[in-house]
Amino acid sequence: MLSDRKKFLLETIIKEYVKTATPVSSGMLVEKYKLAVSPATVRNEMMELEEEGYIHQPHTSAGRLPTGLAYESFWQDLLTIKKRKELKEAEIKILENLFKREEAAYKQTAKTIAELANGAVFWAFHKNDLYYTGLANLFVQPEFKQVNAVCDMSGIIDRLEEIIDDIFEGLKEGEQAMIGPKNPFGNFLSTVLVKYKDKGRSGLFGIIGPMRMDYGRNLALVEFIKNKFA
Repeated sequence: MLSDRKKFLLETIIKEYVKTATPVSSGMLVEKYKLAVSPATVRNEMMELEEEGYIHQPHTSAGRLPTGLAYESFWQDLLTIKKRKELKEAEIKILENLFKREEAAYKQTAKTIAELANGAVFWAFHKNDLYYTGLANLFVQPEFKQVNAVCDMSGIIDRLEEIIDDIFEGLKEGEQAMIGPKNPFGNFLSTVLVKYKDKGRSGLFGIIGPMRMDYGRNLALVEFIKNKFA
């Protein structure tokens, strides 16, 4: 179990990295959040978080980045009621106006959620009926500026239907996240998804993005879909 201060530091590092895509330093945390401790104290606690596998330093003298373990811990906290993030009223209104029980409306809803999440969205209405959109959103993320990441992503796109077919039956109902090494789409990605029942048939709705995705926002978006089939 992490101490309250370590948990705060880890959550703050994650939130900063999600916003900036740059390593987070102890000095920045102390200055920006007006912490009542010295940068040296924060640096020591960050070193302990690194030893425990929650953050890592990409190179000497750089700040720290969250690991898959950090995002897993953050996700579990998000699932508690008090930590959940809500969509803005304007966003809910847009989605409510779009959503209707027909294929064209489903596709438009998926496109809009892809834009709101700045990620890719897939929607398996049942095991062999798949729609996906928003893949271009992934290629503008900083993580995909390297050629090898683009090649890896292109291979995943080619196998998207096969991957979803493989995981469909084994997923439990409800909201869940597949983060980094546990993500079948690629260990440099994360997926927030929900499996639901509609008239006795299972559906699967998911948002794919870099590990540096906004998990709270994406959880709220998939919950919108889940609630429509509740």
